[in-house]
Amino acid sequence: MPASLRLMLLGLAAPCLIGSIGPRTNLEERFLAAHNRERAMVGVPRLEWDEELAAGAREWADHLSRTARFEHSPDDPGKAHQGENLWGGTPGAFLPESMVQLWIDEKQHFKPGVFPAISRTQRVEDVSHYTQLIWRRTARVGCALSHLGREEVLVCRYSSAGNVVGERVF
Repeated sequence: MPASLRLMLLGLAAPCLIGSIGPRTNLEERFLAAHNRERAMVGVPRLEWDEELAAGAREWADHLSRTARFEHSPDDPGKAHQGENLWGGTPGAFLPESMVQLWIDEKQHFKPGVFPAISRTQRVEDVSHYTQLIWRRTARVGCALSHLGREEVLVCRYSSAGNVVGERVF
């Protein structure tokens, strides 16, 4: 059986396996695995988990959840730029894999090319979460989930950042 078919079958079986471990256990591993399943499908290197990125994501997720705002974090002057994906939803209603899948679902609008001309809709915002997730040069990710307010917020941070003008996604 080809490796890509095995990965696809594993991805399809994941929801069945999740019930045996609980809907919110092993969050870090599950966020990382969801990212890496999609990256394997498009043939780019796996991501590694980064605790420093996760700590920054936690601070921002807590801020967004507490303030009921939904916006990207400002860049820190003097620090390397990080990529960032945001998700918000009803607390406890979504599995970690489903949260990441919403970003992956943007691939329906993706067309290979040079950023930002990578969207079938001509709107880069229709694919930018997906392209950050699969950006070839991105090597590390850290994610955090927060529910300090009415909405649950997921922040994933990426290094190096993707969605670089003038570069190819793969």
